[in-house]
Amino acid sequence: MRLLLVEDNPSLADGLREALQDEGFAVNHVATAGAALAALRSDPPDLLVLDLGLPDRDGLQVLRELRSDGMRLPVLLLTARDTIDDKVSGLDSGADDYLAKPFDMAELLARLRVLERRLGIQTQATLTHGDIILSTSSHDVSRAGQPVELSRREYMLLKSLLENAGRVQTRDTLESRLYSWGEEVASNALEVHIHNLRKKLGSEVIRTVRGVGYVMPAA
Repeated sequence: MRLLLVEDNPSLADGLREALQDEGFAVNHVATAGAALAALRSDPPDLLVLDLGLPDRDGLQVLRELRSDGMRLPVLLLTARDTIDDKVSGLDSGADDYLAKPFDMAELLARLRVLERRLGIQTQATLTHGDIILSTSSHDVSRAGQPVELSRREYMLLKSLLENAGRVQTRDTLESRLYSWGEEVASNALEVHIHNLRKKLGSEVIRTVRGVGYVMPAA
């Protein structure tokens, strides 16, 4: 799941990015409204976490512009503004949810899981494919009732393939869900993760579509 974080406080942004990546999100970060709109228009994410107190423009303006552009991605507002009027203004401007600072990370993650479900990608707390079960809340994975230990990126890759079972995922699409902007990615990194998943879950679980990408056949 690709997430754009718009937050101008460097320490908060670093903490959020690290925590969200640990939860399986591919997080890209910008610190200004201008950079946020450029990113949204050139490479739209799946989810947007948007601070309102940005240095160059109010975050509500960003929200209104992306909605006027027809972008329907879920948006969660993060802000120190916590009056009822502020919340109403944010929701009326097109936000899907609103979380006041300071907040608990567990609550933020729970709210993001709700927004994921609204995307129609994830309809329940577990993703199942045959005897493979992935829990989106605990990040536990099992096959035939036996736990399977996965690295963070192996988990992210498996989750993306499960969410799109039966649909071929290109190499670029999968890499965009595993890595943030600016991360150095080895040329064979994706193949290594695919190899590891096949070794742990079975060689038949993921099929290579030569010249295109990979697919988890529909169960």
